[in-house]
Amino acid sequence: MTENSDKGRILLALTGWAPEVWIEELARAAPDRPVTLEPDGEADPSIAYAVVWKQQPALLSKLPNLKAIFSLGAGVDHVFADTDLPDVPIVRVVSPDLTTRMSEYVAWQVLDHHRLGPRYRAQQANRIWDEDRDQKAACDITVGIMGLGELGTDAAAKLQVLGFAVSGWSRTEKQVAGVTCFAGDDGLGAFLASADIFVVLLPLTPETREILDSSLFARMSKRGPLGAPVLINAGRGGLQNEADILAALDEGLLSAVTLDVFQQEPLAPESPFWTHPKVTLTPHAAAASVPSSLIKPIVAQMDAHDRGEKLVNLVDRKAGY
Repeated sequence: MTENSDKGRILLALTGWAPEVWIEELARAAPDRPVTLEPDGEADPSIAYAVVWKQQPALLSKLPNLKAIFSLGAGVDHVFADTDLPDVPIVRVVSPDLTTRMSEYVAWQVLDHHRLGPRYRAQQANRIWDEDRDQKAACDITVGIMGLGELGTDAAAKLQVLGFAVSGWSRTEKQVAGVTCFAGDDGLGAFLASADIFVVLLPLTPETREILDSSLFARMSKRGPLGAPVLINAGRGGLQNEADILAALDEGLLSAVTLDVFQQEPLAPESPFWTHPKVTLTPHAAAASVPSSLIKPIVAQMDAHDRGEKLVNLVDRKAGY
């Protein structure tokens, strides 16, 4: 499989995704960088860069000339699932297309809950005509965004255009135009009291794993137009305690949820989420990783790095994102 290239080869390591379209895009964007799906032996010296999605454990650690690892997803928890990573930079993908897709999803689901979409679909299914004369305006609703990175910041801007008030919470302090920002453990309580609809776009780290649990839901504002808050998780399935979500729906701590991600995917056919009347479910479809939009900026970073320029969108290994 070895081919000569002064720039070295690209290792494409994917689990669960068909590699053909990614190989095609890499060949188009980097014709001078041969692509391989597996190393030539454990210590293949020809591989310069790795482009990965849920790579196999210990696949990268023995490559002596590996310069950087590029994640094909918005999150990088799948990269850190490999506990034997080499000491090279890890780059998270930042793409206007990916960001826009996520903001579309957030706006869609926020508007759907705000405009009582689940209620009207249930009425339609039962042939009930019940006009609601108490529809709130967007400016009467606060959307709280958990996670103010690239995705959360863009979603906040789009929601403000629609007229919603927006608050935000992050692990470290952020300043986002038009957003009332809270940070850290000290700011979490005030944030949870601030909003009616909560959108979760946090990275998955040891500190955020199962952060969406009964204790968090109990602290959320109950002043919303539906009598209890709405939860929208488009981040990572590992952020949520799924038994606690179901209990919170049944107990009235949450009025409704939209879940795009789950602890185990695909979601098991017997899962109660499929049929729960207060659940909107999508199959990890909030923001698809599209090869044509992701590969060009990745290859541009490889070229810049080879010229001695600094990589951008680097992952902080200590923080985990």
